[in-house]
Amino acid sequence: MFTLAQIELAHANVKTGADFPKYIQEIKQLGVVSFETWVTDSHTHYFGKNGFQTRSEPKYDPLAIAEAFQKEQFAQYLSSHQKGEMDYVAFCNHCAETGVEKWIVDLLKLTCTYYDKAGNAVLVEAIPIAQ
Repeated sequence: MFTLAQIELAHANVKTGADFPKYIQEIKQLGVVSFETWVTDSHTHYFGKNGFQTRSEPKYDPLAIAEAFQKEQFAQYLSSHQKGEMDYVAFCNHCAETGVEKWIVDLLKLTCTYYDKAGNAVLVEAIPIAQ
Protein backbone atom coordinates (compact mmCIF):
# COMPACT_ATOMS: atom_id res chain seq x y z
CA MET A 1 0.00 0.00 0.00
CA PHE A 2 1.05 3.57 -0.64
CA THR A 3 0.85 6.57 1.66
CA LEU A 4 -0.14 10.14 1.05
CA ALA A 5 3.36 11.16 2.15
CA GLN A 6 4.90 9.03 -0.64
CA ILE A 7 2.60 10.59 -3.22
CA GLU A 8 3.31 14.10 -1.98
CA LEU A 9 7.05 13.46 -2.12
CA ALA A 10 6.75 12.43 -5.78
CA HIS A 11 4.45 15.39 -6.50
CA ALA A 12 6.97 17.82 -5.00
CA ASN A 13 9.05 17.33 -8.16
CA VAL A 14 6.20 18.45 -10.41
CA LYS A 15 6.64 22.10 -11.30
CA THR A 16 4.70 22.18 -14.61
CA GLY A 17 2.74 19.84 -16.85
CA ALA A 18 5.99 18.84 -18.50
CA ASP A 19 6.88 16.96 -15.29
CA PHE A 20 3.56 15.07 -15.17
CA PRO A 21 4.55 11.88 -17.07
CA LYS A 22 7.48 11.20 -14.71
CA TYR A 23 5.21 11.77 -11.70
CA ILE A 24 2.66 9.32 -13.10
CA GLN A 25 5.35 6.64 -13.48
CA GLU A 26 6.55 7.23 -9.91
CA ILE A 27 3.15 6.93 -8.27
CA LYS A 28 2.21 3.97 -10.47
CA GLN A 29 5.24 2.16 -9.03
CA LEU A 30 3.87 2.95 -5.54
CA GLY A 31 0.66 1.09 -6.41
CA VAL A 32 -1.68 3.94 -7.36
CA VAL A 33 -4.09 2.76 -10.07
CA SER A 34 -6.13 5.95 -10.46
CA PHE A 35 -6.83 9.32 -8.89
CA GLU A 36 -9.48 12.01 -9.06
CA THR A 37 -8.54 15.67 -8.55
CA TRP A 38 -11.17 18.35 -7.88
CA VAL A 39 -10.24 21.75 -9.34
CA THR A 40 -12.18 23.73 -6.75
CA ASP A 41 -9.44 23.19 -4.11
CA SER A 42 -7.18 20.45 -5.58
CA HIS A 43 -8.15 17.78 -3.05
CA THR A 44 -7.48 14.40 -4.57
CA HIS A 45 -8.72 10.85 -4.00
CA TYR A 46 -6.09 8.17 -4.75
CA PHE A 47 -7.09 4.57 -5.46
CA GLY A 48 -5.01 1.40 -5.26
CA LYS A 49 -5.62 -2.30 -5.65
CA ASN A 50 -8.15 -4.21 -3.54
CA GLY A 51 -10.21 -1.10 -2.81
CA PHE A 52 -7.40 0.74 -1.03
CA GLN A 53 -7.74 4.53 -1.10
CA THR A 54 -6.52 7.70 0.53
CA ARG A 55 -7.32 11.37 0.13
CA SER A 56 -5.33 14.59 0.21
CA GLU A 57 -6.42 17.80 1.87
CA PRO A 58 -7.32 20.96 -0.12
CA LYS A 59 -4.28 22.78 -1.50
CA TYR A 60 -5.75 26.30 -1.85
CA ASP A 61 -8.88 28.35 -1.15
CA PRO A 62 -11.91 27.22 -3.18
CA LEU A 63 -12.20 28.37 -6.79
CA ALA A 64 -15.52 28.96 -8.53
CA ILE A 65 -15.95 26.66 -11.53
CA ALA A 66 -17.49 28.26 -14.63
CA GLU A 67 -20.85 26.80 -15.61
CA ALA A 68 -20.05 26.36 -19.32
CA PHE A 69 -17.04 24.46 -20.67
CA GLN A 70 -14.89 26.56 -23.01
CA LYS A 71 -13.19 23.95 -25.17
CA GLU A 72 -10.87 26.10 -27.30
CA GLN A 73 -9.62 28.22 -24.40
CA PHE A 74 -9.08 25.15 -22.21
CA ALA A 75 -7.13 23.43 -25.00
CA GLN A 76 -4.82 26.47 -25.22
CA TYR A 77 -4.24 26.52 -21.47
CA LEU A 78 -3.63 22.76 -21.35
CA SER A 79 -1.11 22.96 -24.17
CA SER A 80 0.71 25.81 -22.46
CA HIS A 81 0.77 23.91 -19.15
CA GLN A 82 2.09 20.75 -20.81
CA LYS A 83 4.92 22.75 -22.39
CA GLY A 84 5.97 23.94 -18.93
CA GLU A 85 4.79 27.52 -19.46
CA MET A 86 2.68 27.73 -16.27
CA ASP A 87 2.68 26.15 -12.84
CA TYR A 88 0.05 23.87 -11.31
CA VAL A 89 -1.90 26.55 -9.44
CA ALA A 90 -2.14 28.73 -12.55
CA PHE A 91 -3.37 25.70 -14.50
CA CYS A 92 -6.03 24.97 -11.86
CA ASN A 93 -7.19 28.60 -12.04
CA HIS A 94 -7.49 28.27 -15.81
CA CYS A 95 -9.39 24.99 -15.45
CA ALA A 96 -11.92 26.70 -13.18
CA GLU A 97 -12.18 29.67 -15.55
CA THR A 98 -12.93 27.39 -18.51
CA GLY A 99 -15.41 25.11 -16.74
CA VAL A 100 -13.32 22.06 -15.84
CA GLU A 101 -14.52 20.68 -12.49
CA LYS A 102 -12.18 17.70 -12.11
CA TRP A 103 -9.94 15.21 -13.83
CA ILE A 104 -9.51 11.48 -13.40
CA VAL A 105 -6.22 9.81 -14.19
CA ASP A 106 -6.24 6.09 -14.99
CA LEU A 107 -2.70 4.81 -14.48
CA LEU A 108 -3.50 1.42 -16.03
CA LYS A 109 -4.83 2.92 -19.27
CA LEU A 110 -2.50 5.96 -19.02
CA THR A 111 -5.31 8.43 -19.67
CA CYS A 112 -6.39 11.71 -18.11
CA THR A 113 -10.07 12.57 -18.52
CA TYR A 114 -11.34 16.09 -17.81
CA TYR A 115 -14.96 16.68 -16.71
CA ASP A 116 -17.27 19.68 -16.67
CA LYS A 117 -19.71 20.58 -13.87
CA ALA A 118 -22.45 18.46 -15.46
CA GLY A 119 -20.22 15.38 -15.20
CA ASN A 120 -19.53 15.18 -18.94
CA ALA A 121 -16.15 13.91 -20.08
CA VAL A 122 -14.98 16.89 -22.15
CA LEU A 123 -11.49 15.68 -23.06
CA VAL A 124 -9.62 12.39 -22.81
CA GLU A 125 -5.90 12.50 -23.42
CA ALA A 126 -3.20 9.85 -23.44
CA ILE A 127 -0.42 10.31 -20.89
CA PRO A 128 2.99 9.98 -22.53
CA ILE A 129 5.49 7.63 -20.96
CA ALA A 130 8.26 9.51 -19.14
CA GLN A 131 11.66 9.27 -20.74
